[in-house]
Amino acid sequence: MAGFVHETADVHPEAIVGEDCRLWQHCVIAKGARLGRECRLGHNVFVEGGVSVGSGTVIKDNVCLYTGVEVDEDVFIGPNAVFTNVTNPRAFVDRKAEFRQTHIKRGATIGANATIVCGATIGAYAFLGAGTVVIGDVPDHALVVGNPSRQIGWVSREGHKLGDDLICPVSGEAYRETGEGLVAIDGAA
Repeated sequence: MAGFVHETADVHPEAIVGEDCRLWQHCVIAKGARLGRECRLGHNVFVEGGVSVGSGTVIKDNVCLYTGVEVDEDVFIGPNAVFTNVTNPRAFVDRKAEFRQTHIKRGATIGANATIVCGATIGAYAFLGAGTVVIGDVPDHALVVGNPSRQIGWVSREGHKLGDDLICPVSGEAYRETGEGLVAIDGAA
């Protein structure tokens, strides 16, 4: 594994860490966790066994990815984002058999201090504003904010807010709405 692992990071020998990853202070990569190539994990990031993180993903400080979370390629997870794995936790009730899957699709952005309640799928290239609380699925390219989250618009693959014409103001890429969210007219996104 070429890349960088800070001396305080704890990478279990049976974790899979792709080439050119950068793991900063106090990261913990547990047995059975999988990181793709060129991932960058900030201070105090925990990746539990069974969790898969796709190549090119950036996870900022103080994020814990628990069993049931699956992160695709090129995802950005802001600092202090929270992921749950059961909907009704109690310290005195064992609910490990009730863990629900959470899937973050390619290119999504999760803002600082956002909370993702388990069982949600965050669509490809979706953008969750800082502090958003997600309690259900988010469509591809959706821009969502608030508690509970609500969609306030669409974003391009590059992360720019789209106007009514659904054309990226920077790249010129055009989109159209589908039942799953937006797709690029040329099929690239």
